[in-house]
Formats: sequence, structure tokens, C-alpha cells
Amino acid sequence: MNRHAFPDLRGAACRLVAGALCWGLCLAGAQGQAPVEDLSSRDQAVQRSQLKTGAAYRELQQAQHDAKLAEQDFLNAQEAHHAARKQADEMKKQLDAASKERALAKAREARARKAYDAALGGVDKAFEKPPAK
Repeated sequence: MNRHAFPDLRGAACRLVAGALCWGLCLAGAQGQAPVEDLSSRDQAVQRSQLKTGAAYRELQQAQHDAKLAEQDFLNAQEAHHAARKQADEMKKQLDAASKERALAKAREARARKAYDAALGGVDKAFEKPPAK
């Protein structure tokens, strides 16, 4: 019994006919459904898109988290600023009060010095006068 399907065709001719048959079957099958490469490319495109979407979502979550932290930092700084301003206003009042007290004390010192100088001048004049007989 002959092992070849086409006993009249041998060697290269047989391979040529077999290749043509395979090619024809592939073309006929390709017309009925999408090629495996296209499905694979589509799946890869979907995967890439899903990966990009996932990465973008993680970036969005990180940005939202960073925005919350920045908002909290802002509110803390604002509160500290208001507290510092309130403390500065209180310190300014204390400074103004101390300045007034200093001015009053210097004026009192000047009056006391003037009175002292006048009294000292009276003592000097008393020493200049001859004693009364």
C-alpha cells in the first residue's frame, strides 16, 4: 500500500499541493471569524487600557489624599496664624501699656529730679549765707 495520499505527486510537488490546501483552509476559516492575532491585539489593547486606567485612578487617589493633607496643613497654619495674631495683638497691648508706664515713670523721675535739684540748690544757698547773729 502506498503511503502517500497522491501517489502521482512526489517530493516538492506534494509539499506544494499540501501547502496550498492548508493556505486555502486558513483563508476560508479567516473569513468566518476574527484572526487569533486580532483578538490577541484587542485583548492586549484592553489590558493596556485597563492598566492605564488603574494607574490613573491610583494617581487620582494619591492626588486626593495629598489635597486633603494640604488642606489640613492650610487649616492648621491658618489657625496658628490667627492664634499668633491674637497673641501679637495682646503683646502689642502689653507693649503699649508698658510704654505708657515708662513714659509716666520718666516724667515722674524728671519731676523728682527737678524737685531734688531745687532742694539741693536750697541747701547750697543756705551754706553760702553767713550765719545770722
